[in-house]
Amino acid sequence: MESFTPLTAALGGSLIGLAAAVLWLGNGRIAGISGIFGQLLPPAQTVIWRLVFLVALVAGAFFTAQLFPGLGTGGHLPARLVEAPAAWGIPTPAWLAIAGLLTGLGTKIGNGCTSGHGICGLARLSLRSLVAVGVFFGVAIITVAVTGIV
Repeated sequence: MESFTPLTAALGGSLIGLAAAVLWLGNGRIAGISGIFGQLLPPAQTVIWRLVFLVALVAGAFFTAQLFPGLGTGGHLPARLVEAPAAWGIPTPAWLAIAGLLTGLGTKIGNGCTSGHGICGLARLSLRSLVAVGVFFGVAIITVAVTGIV
């Protein structure tokens, strides 16, 4: 992995953990993105904080990418989406849509996503989250091996 940058990884991980802790301590909620997003439709009674959280999440990523275009890419080129494997004959937009749908289905079946289980669940020593994170990583390893995308 030629683009590993331990300083930015530690800083990013610390900020994610801080955000999860602030949400939990300040609002009593787990920072699981699929749960936060999933309660928007149909709207829950607590829709405002969910919208604020999601808008801030996207805005923070956007502005960070604008301020530091090469951050996390190992160079000075801006980050870009991964292209679909050419040998599979699937257009990249369809590839991304399929990946998004499968991710959404997995979070529904797993009763949470990587942020909910991996950050908050493991911090609470949840056995269910430990199993879920093991499955996430296992499937990710298999996916990289099958598609060849790194």
